[in-house]
Amino acid sequence: MSKTDLGYDAEKLGVPPPLAKLSSSTSRVEEDPTLLEAEETLHRGLKARQISMIALGGAVGTGLIIGSGTALRRGGPVGMLFGYSFVGFICYLVMCALGEMAAYLPHKKGFSGYASRFVDPALGFALGWNYLFKYLIVTPNNLSAAGIVIRYWDKEAKVHIAAWMTIFIVIVLLINLLGIRFFGELEFWMSGIKVLALIGLILFGLICDLGGNPHHDRVGFRYWHDPGPLSTYLKEGALGRFLGVWSVMTNALFAYMGTELIGVTVGEAENPRRNIPRAIRRTFWRILIFYVGGVFVIGLIVSSKDQNLFTATKAKTGAAASPFVVAAKNFTIKGLDHVINAAILLFVLSAANSDLYIGSRTLYALAAEGKAPAIFRRVNRMGVPWPALAFCTVFCCLVYLNVEASSAQVFTYFVSLVTFFGATTWMCIVYSHIRFMKALEVQGISRSTLPYRAPFQPFGSWFALVITAIITFFKGYKLYYRTRVIPPAEVDLVSGKQQIDEEEEAYLEKEEAKGPRTTWQKIWDSL
Repeated sequence: MSKTDLGYDAEKLGVPPPLAKLSSSTSRVEEDPTLLEAEETLHRGLKARQISMIALGGAVGTGLIIGSGTALRRGGPVGMLFGYSFVGFICYLVMCALGEMAAYLPHKKGFSGYASRFVDPALGFALGWNYLFKYLIVTPNNLSAAGIVIRYWDKEAKVHIAAWMTIFIVIVLLINLLGIRFFGELEFWMSGIKVLALIGLILFGLICDLGGNPHHDRVGFRYWHDPGPLSTYLKEGALGRFLGVWSVMTNALFAYMGTELIGVTVGEAENPRRNIPRAIRRTFWRILIFYVGGVFVIGLIVSSKDQNLFTATKAKTGAAASPFVVAAKNFTIKGLDHVINAAILLFVLSAANSDLYIGSRTLYALAAEGKAPAIFRRVNRMGVPWPALAFCTVFCCLVYLNVEASSAQVFTYFVSLVTFFGATTWMCIVYSHIRFMKALEVQGISRSTLPYRAPFQPFGSWFALVITAIITFFKGYKLYYRTRVIPPAEVDLVSGKQQIDEEEEAYLEKEEAKGPRTTWQKIWDSL
């Protein structure tokens, strides 16, 4: 096979030899589908409902139920509502950009595969490792949070916190070892409980606001007038109010991190050309209902100047730090703090579970592109990349740094990098999409022929890129291989597509053979 069979000249573009060899082997599989069975590969076992719930479960966590307390104190109710709504729109644009690329070419190489293919192999290398670093840190962070949540009930420390951390590590490891079908189903139900808990908290806030509380006090929009819609942060006056809103946006950026993990599930999704666009479209409503709706309710029932809120924002992760608990105490509702603490425990364990999954699949994708040791390409008979999973699990041991106060500060420094890693991922995704659209234009392929078209384009991706960069910056590979940005006319829009087309046709034929769906089955599918 010649080096130009891939649609571009690998040597001309400066792709390192491992990458060129990998691309050639991939093409051989495309020419002879029987070779695919001999390859070690991930299994397509995730259904549409599971993909949607995994995306929701990875995104909705302590950033909303706890981090919103700091946002309210700094930005005020309207500042918080605006900040979360604005960043939510940016998040939606990123998801739509990712969805367009993933629906066109739902390969198993994650974000780095799109960056390597549509922009520059060096960007793909940097993005892949950047995203992996994020999940090597955020997984032990969530496990640490779970240990602190348990401490809310075990204030006397009868069981050492290291023991709880060990139990949680073993649990999430076993879940990930049981295969994608079991993982997808379990994460679906865990995320479903998350959704019910969030709906319950939002309804609790609305009912209390409208007078359904023990005091029969109809709060309404009282706190929007006194102490006011906007708070000041660091400075007084207009500048302080601006800084307050800006601080909310950096808070919101952290809260939305994780939504993009749909792009990693693409390689294990059934009929991805149908299911990925479905998941993307539903993202808009989930952002609107859970994030925007949640912070709107919090701004109604808790004053930004409430002294209990000041105490809560200084509390460690647990029910004591949630503004919903502040509201429950103000309305003298007993027992709710324990319910919220149980919900937070589920939130962080579910997040740690999906974080370990994403980390292992990201490392697998890097190995599949020749950007990580080949051993991480190995999978077992259930399609689990066990060497990559074992590697990511080892990093979960960073959680033990939090056992001693002296080492906990070191771990805090690591965690502070998570937002930067996540924001960098968003910027790389939308830039890859910009280059993808340019390649389509230069090569004469109309976007109207794509399985899914992102709205607000091409300006949406540019807008998301600029805004994310601004928010982020206010809070050696390329030189070694001498790679260059791939010209749009040479971007590979062909290889790998035929195999995916054939997989889609086979899936649709199998579904059609099952016969028409019943009414209940259609309702279940719509969920």
